[in-house]
Amino acid sequence: MTAENPPAVPLGKVPLEKAAPQQAVAGPPAVRASDADRDRIADILREALAEGRIDAEEHAERIDAVYRAKTLAELEPLIGDLPAGQRYVPPAAASPAVGVGPRPSGLRPSGHGIQVAGAKNVVAVLSGANRQGRWRVGAKINAVAVCGGVELDLTEAIFEQQHVVINATAICGGIEIKVPENVTLRGAGSGVMGGFDVREVESTEPGAPVITVQGVAIWGGVDAKVVHGRRIRDLRDE
Repeated sequence: MTAENPPAVPLGKVPLEKAAPQQAVAGPPAVRASDADRDRIADILREALAEGRIDAEEHAERIDAVYRAKTLAELEPLIGDLPAGQRYVPPAAASPAVGVGPRPSGLRPSGHGIQVAGAKNVVAVLSGANRQGRWRVGAKINAVAVCGGVELDLTEAIFEQQHVVINATAICGGIEIKVPENVTLRGAGSGVMGGFDVREVESTEPGAPVITVQGVAIWGGVDAKVVHGRRIRDLRDE
C-alpha cells in the first residue's frame, strides 16, 4: 500500500494552520504625568472657580482627580470643557516656537496670585498629612485637603529659597500652617462658605523668607500664623 499524497498547495500560498499569527497593533504608551503637569491643571481649575465657570462642588471633584491622576490622558478631560483646555498641549508633545527661549524658572506673576515651578505636594483625601521638623522647603508647596487635614509646620524647616508660595486648597477639610516669627507672611486667598485666615506679618530682618499663602477654602478652613519664640537663623538655617 502507498501512503496518500498530501493535497497540493498552490504556489505562493501558505496553509492557514501554518500562517504566522497576526500581531495586534498596540497604541502609543500612556505618558506619565509629572508634578508640574498636575500643578498646571490645578491652576487652570483654580482660575475657572474664580471666574465662575465651575462651581465649588465641581472644583472639589476635579482637584481630587488631579492629584490622583497618573497619566496625561487622565488629566486632559478635567479641563476639556474650559477655555484653557481647548488650547492645552502637554509639555511632552509641545514643540518650541522659533525664536522663543525657555520660560525662566522661579516666581512669575499671574492674574490670580503667584505661580512657581517645581512644587512639593502635600495631599490629604479622607485622611491626614503633615510636614514638620527639619524638612526642606522649596519655592512652592501645594497643600490640598479634601475631607481631611493638612498641617505644615515650617518653624524648623530649611528654606532653600527666599520666596515661598503655598497654594492651599481646603474642601470640607482644614489646612494649618505654622511659620517662624522672623519671616514675612502674606495672604492672597478667599473663603467660600469657609474661612481663609492668614495673620500677616512683615519681617524687619534683611533677607528673611517671604511666605505667601494663596488659594481657596470651600466649606473648610485655611489658617496660617506665626509661632512666637520659633526663629530661623538664616535663609538655609545651616
